[in-house]
Amino acid sequence: MNGPRRTVHQADALAWLADNVLPEPAGVLLSLPDAVEFRHRDTGRWRTWFVDAAAAVLRAGAPSRGVVFFQTDVVRDGVWIDKAHLVLTAAESVSATLRWRKIVCRAPAGTATGGRPGYAHLLAFAADADAIDAPHRGADVLPGLGTMAWNRAMGRAAAAVAVGWLAARGARTIVAPFCGTGTALAVANANGLDAIGIELHAGRAAAARSQRC
Repeated sequence: MNGPRRTVHQADALAWLADNVLPEPAGVLLSLPDAVEFRHRDTGRWRTWFVDAAAAVLRAGAPSRGVVFFQTDVVRDGVWIDKAHLVLTAAESVSATLRWRKIVCRAPAGTATGGRPGYAHLLAFAADADAIDAPHRGADVLPGLGTMAWNRAMGRAAAAVAVGWLAARGARTIVAPFCGTGTALAVANANGLDAIGIELHAGRAAAARSQRC
């Protein structure tokens, strides 16, 4: 019997989403790039791009079983950038409904972490309410990200929470725009789900094809 499938497209994620219909039943799991990864490296332009990109992903994922964002705040030039706020701004613009939100610890409480805080956000959206959502709310604060393939990776434990919720809602394929080196894809496959990743960077796309949990 064949195992779960994985396909990685080396492409612009937003263009790919605009040109393709997500397979059903699917769920979407992503982390939008930080300003340091943005090609213009201009914080103001990046913020506008971030909100527009989040809105585009939510629109594309509206018919799916759910969309989950994993995002970590940053400090740029002494200004705190709240990425959860940016995602929620995008969600409001497209009337997307937040089903739950969790804080995931990146470092133990009381630890100074410099330019990135010691926590990340998980924000889950779905068009319809489902009885399965309630037990998956569970703890509001999760103890850790889990192992990471690189220093900007999602963290396998955090990805497992998102994949578990999407699977419980009926997703059989996890679509990961901006998939990086493939943590979301590896966790999806480890849970018996097919996975589709989209990543523009050639080296990361290659790594995403082979990453395992």
